[in-house]
Amino acid sequence: MPRSQTPERFGAEFYRRFYVDPKTRVVTRAEMARRADLLAAFVRHGELPVRSILDVGCGLGLMRRQLLRHFPKARYTGLEVSDYLCRKHGWVQGSAATYRSDRPFDLVVCYDVMQYLTAREAAAALRNLARLCGGVLHFGALTQEDWELYCDQRRTDRSVHIRPALWYRRRLAPAFINAGSGMFVRRGAPVHLWELDQVEVLRPRRD
Repeated sequence: MPRSQTPERFGAEFYRRFYVDPKTRVVTRAEMARRADLLAAFVRHGELPVRSILDVGCGLGLMRRQLLRHFPKARYTGLEVSDYLCRKHGWVQGSAATYRSDRPFDLVVCYDVMQYLTAREAAAALRNLARLCGGVLHFGALTQEDWELYCDQRRTDRSVHIRPALWYRRRLAPAFINAGSGMFVRRGAPVHLWELDQVEVLRPRRD
């Protein structure tokens, strides 16, 4: 298990502070429901059948209900490193870097997870996401640009690894097409993207 993502760190107090208490939380259930709506609209527009969903680092499962409203026949798997949440919600315990599945998922969500991993762990996790995703990946992580320009630093967890957005884009590029708004389409997936649907073309890293 990645050293920086130990189960003990992500206990009841962590989730109370950052996700439950209205005075200190960094996101609301309504905000995550709107994100699920955006994701569902993109997937439907691409005409991708969704039979399986993997939510990596699902936390309190803030997107689960809304995703299953859009895809009621899909099998949802919540993956979590937290002992506390796995006991409370019945999620599958495991890490983004090492979790394995017999077959890829149609839809993979990995949102606000990677900043809790070291560079080496995060790079391994990104490679694993390519193995786990057969359709669309919805990806987000706190970047250096977000930290400096956009986020509320009084509320945001400071015990994280901050990296530039380009660090992630370059490592996602070999396996995914960046379609914007955190949508990454697995290369070879049955999702049609017009040329201008793609945000930019980046050469994969060679190191």
